[in-house]
Amino acid sequence: MTSSHTVTVPQSRVLDRTLWGFQIVLGLFMIVASAAPKLWGEATAVQIFDDMGGGTWFRLFVGVVELAGGIGLLVARLAGPAAAGLALLMVGAAITQAFILHGGALVLTPVILCLVFAWIAWERRASIVRLLGR
Repeated sequence: MTSSHTVTVPQSRVLDRTLWGFQIVLGLFMIVASAAPKLWGEATAVQIFDDMGGGTWFRLFVGVVELAGGIGLLVARLAGPAAAGLALLMVGAAITQAFILHGGALVLTPVILCLVFAWIAWERRASIVRLLGR
């Protein structure tokens, strides 16, 4: 008589791996595709910030914040605070896209990213509490 044994992975382990998957992909995205063009002065990034009236200082500031957030997503102790900061940054990006750049459907990108970052921040809230407790 054979019995089939199924191995179940605890929900927390599955959730942790899922979160790490999102954190790695989004962290690399924020570093390579979002922060780098702003920091290196890529023509499209420069034009967008000129259209906003933000200028060079603001483009570089946003690039540094995105770079720090992207790196933070890749560090266990900083993942929660980094995700929370990036969620707030995406609120600003969505407002800018909607009301200053009149981006129409382009506003969906920062809105979706905001929701994902907020989810990561919520699930990694223990790291936020630990950081605030110090």
